Amino acid sequence: MKAEDFILKNYNSSVESGSVKWESPSNIALIKYWGKKENQIPENPSISFTLSNCKTITKLTYTKKETKDFSFDVYFEGKQNEAFKPKIQTFFERIEAYVPFLRDYHFKIETSNTFPHSSGIASSASGMSALALCLMSVEVDLGTDYTSEYFNKKASFLARLGSGSACRSIEGELVVWGQNESAESSDLYGIKFDGEVHSNFNNYQDTILLVDKGEKQVSSTVGHKLMYGHPFAQQRFAQAHENLAKLKAVLASGDLQSFVEIVESEALTLHAMMMTSMPYFILMKPNTLEIINKIWKHREENNSNVCFTLDAGANVHVLYPENEKESVLNFIKKELTVFCQNGHFITDVVGKGAQLIKK
Repeated sequence: MKAEDFILKNYNSSVESGSVKWESPSNIALIKYWGKKENQIPENPSISFTLSNCKTITKLTYTKKETKDFSFDVYFEGKQNEAFKPKIQTFFERIEAYVPFLRDYHFKIETSNTFPHSSGIASSASGMSALALCLMSVEVDLGTDYTSEYFNKKASFLARLGSGSACRSIEGELVVWGQNESAESSDLYGIKFDGEVHSNFNNYQDTILLVDKGEKQVSSTVGHKLMYGHPFAQQRFAQAHENLAKLKAVLASGDLQSFVEIVESEALTLHAMMMTSMPYFILMKPNTLEIINKIWKHREENNSNVCFTLDAGANVHVLYPENEKESVLNFIKKELTVFCQNGHFITDVVGKGAQLIKK
């Protein structure tokens, strides 16, 4: 589909008010995207596990108004939050051509997370995807009739314009984003992975170790921009294509050892790009490295398939198959929580995607 296919051409402008509510999960990329072109187009493809417990719940209330400006209030965790408004203003400006009713209504956006905001657990992904889904439900309220496939594609398309990785949070369990030759894909929206997936990856576990709950020193938006002119950018983009092809074969075969190697290499490469940009920066903390070394030691000594991945932050996602759940959780509690802020971690599992919360 092309961008023009998502333009809403007709809607019932006589609807006075209404409200919708969605919950949308975060996701954790296995093949990382880092660097983007204009209009939120990724420089390289990515594939992610959709999560289940780490999610944003957003209620959108809309009321007809006379003025033709953007009008909205944002409430986060029950309190009015002005800090979020500039990002949502930018989002509305980007999507107005596709959602022309935005200026017809005042919106009250009430949102909350089940996990710490801005600490590297893709809060923008879950937050922007939840808001995009709410806007799609408003479109339905205004008289449009969509197939579920079109609804999800346009929701993913809109979410991408708010936060690139948000386009991977609409569906599950594995979602591909970014044009490539290995899997069905698009630069404009995320698509459910169309390849074979071995039973070894059923109910795959993700325990998130909260090394640092504070806001990142360098935002992902800034980090992406630093890939312009990066000395290793083109090699990195080519590597992502190669690793996606390898991972597709691994997901089909159930080869957990190769899965570990690809996923951990991708995580370290992401942070290597940060450390070799100009200006350079480091988002990992000393305790991030302590955890990584503990995981390597545990895997070697116990013939385990546990591994780590990282997003753009200090926190560590510990990935492992369901049949190792008890042993890995014991390991985490005994040896890794000491490196977490206040001993805090979140147990999660691969999920099915966003859910409409009934009115």
